[in-house]
Amino acid sequence: MPASYLPTADTTPTRKSDRVSYDRAAVHAAIDEAVMCHLGFVVEGRPVVLPQLHARVGEHLYVHASSAARLMRSTREGIAVCVTISHIDGLVLARSAFNHSLNYRSVIVHGLAELVTDAEEKRKVLAAFVDAVLPGRADHMRGVNRKELGATAVLRIPLENVSLKSRSAPPGDDEEDLALPYWAGVIPLTNSVPGTPEPAPDLDPSMAVPAHVARWSRETRAS
Repeated sequence: MPASYLPTADTTPTRKSDRVSYDRAAVHAAIDEAVMCHLGFVVEGRPVVLPQLHARVGEHLYVHASSAARLMRSTREGIAVCVTISHIDGLVLARSAFNHSLNYRSVIVHGLAELVTDAEEKRKVLAAFVDAVLPGRADHMRGVNRKELGATAVLRIPLENVSLKSRSAPPGDDEEDLALPYWAGVIPLTNSVPGTPEPAPDLDPSMAVPAHVARWSRETRAS
């Protein structure tokens, strides 16, 4: 498989082209690290953007929602979507307001979303959703039953028309501003820092926190 995706009209930027990458491994890492994506589509001529959980399985991105959602009623023949996944890695503070920025990674996926109708594929993907949030969790829970399977819709989007845009650098101050008496630099951000796991009120108090729960972090999810 090629190391990079091919640029397309949808994934070729009109500005800051030096920040774009089509590296397959980098795209996969950014997708896998994220807990949530945003799914954009058009219904009856109006744009809609929904936050969704997602999971990547090979070269497909899967998202899910209630079968009763209006998006699901539009996908029997497939629907054109745009999925965005973003990470904010730092606040970039410059000496001038104009040069303030963010260090970030942002994946954009364009494609035709299709409804997954095969029950076995659907079960595997629903387990993948859980493991995408907390690796190893699928082996420590009850799987979906027939009623739950019917109440959940899963969409499959091929990872073909995709790109990663990122910034990872100090402030880009203008030379004439370098002598100004203002602090400049980067505040690194680490999202989703876990606290101490809180057991359910009705959990057997003798049950210890399992290792896959205790070790959760954004870094271990992406590894």
